[in-house]
Amino acid sequence: MIDRRAFLKSLASLTTGILLSSASTEGGAEEVASDRLGPLLPTRRLGRTGEAVTMLAVGGWHIGDMSEAEAQKTIETALEGGVRFFDTAETYQNGGSESRLGKLLVPKYRDDVFLMTKTTARNANEAWTHLEASLTRLNTDKLDLWQVHAVRNPADVDERIENGIFDVMLEAKESGKVRYIGFTGHSSPAAHQRVLEKTDIFDACQLAMNLTDVSYESFIEKVVPTLVERNIGVIGMKSLANGGFFGGTQHGRHGTNPKVVPNRVSVSEAVRFVFALPVSTLVTGPDNAKQMQEKIDIAKNFIGMGDDERQKLIEKVEDMAGTTVEFYKA
Repeated sequence: MIDRRAFLKSLASLTTGILLSSASTEGGAEEVASDRLGPLLPTRRLGRTGEAVTMLAVGGWHIGDMSEAEAQKTIETALEGGVRFFDTAETYQNGGSESRLGKLLVPKYRDDVFLMTKTTARNANEAWTHLEASLTRLNTDKLDLWQVHAVRNPADVDERIENGIFDVMLEAKESGKVRYIGFTGHSSPAAHQRVLEKTDIFDACQLAMNLTDVSYESFIEKVVPTLVERNIGVIGMKSLANGGFFGGTQHGRHGTNPKVVPNRVSVSEAVRFVFALPVSTLVTGPDNAKQMQEKIDIAKNFIGMGDDERQKLIEKVEDMAGTTVEFYKA
């Protein structure tokens, strides 16, 4: 426990190095960054890219899972609340999430947002097909970030390398079709470690980060330090364990298992725990616009998390760690 406490305290101390959003005025007050749409949420540096991205991002699977009317309301709520980072993937609703963003977000706001999608391609030809289809559905000629999606284990990583997926990522970046490249996964830290052993081509990495993660097969402990060391942008996800904190055992759903929230901790405590780590942005998966606003308010009011509070929260849930709550882990 002492070692973990010291580790997390040290890791959290690195968060200040990526904060970018506020600037002091002549009178000494802090001025919130803004754009043509209004004030932004606090921004953080996305690793070696140098890009300033909002500390909160919208999860595209959930946008695709809503009614179109609720999706439009959620997108507008996010934009009004200062969110400028939007996530999706070609697999979400078989391209439906991308198409929805291409219809509801991109035509009016493409120049205002950071747009990311992902590919699960198993070979080079399929990767190129995915990229062209994603660009078409998203109604854009360039992605801000394209990621190798959902690496599962070291063998899976090796297969994708052998089949040319990583080469395609580089070629897509060199061609100008994508600005930056990354990789994602939530099954096992060993998969991320294999990527990092094999290459240093990636600008960003998306991985599961939450209060129970630190007590079982931890991405936070086993992967994040290397990402920070290499100046790779850290994109957090599953701060509520993809519904697992609400008793769920399926992607994006609540369920009847013992609940981390609200039985042990609050939504705010769970989200703030991740914000206090060196994440460039946290992808949130709202079921509706109301939940989107809830996360925006948490981000707006975030001022950090002390070592004692962090440790107490971990201790409250450590007996629940494992594949019951984080059902997506191998």
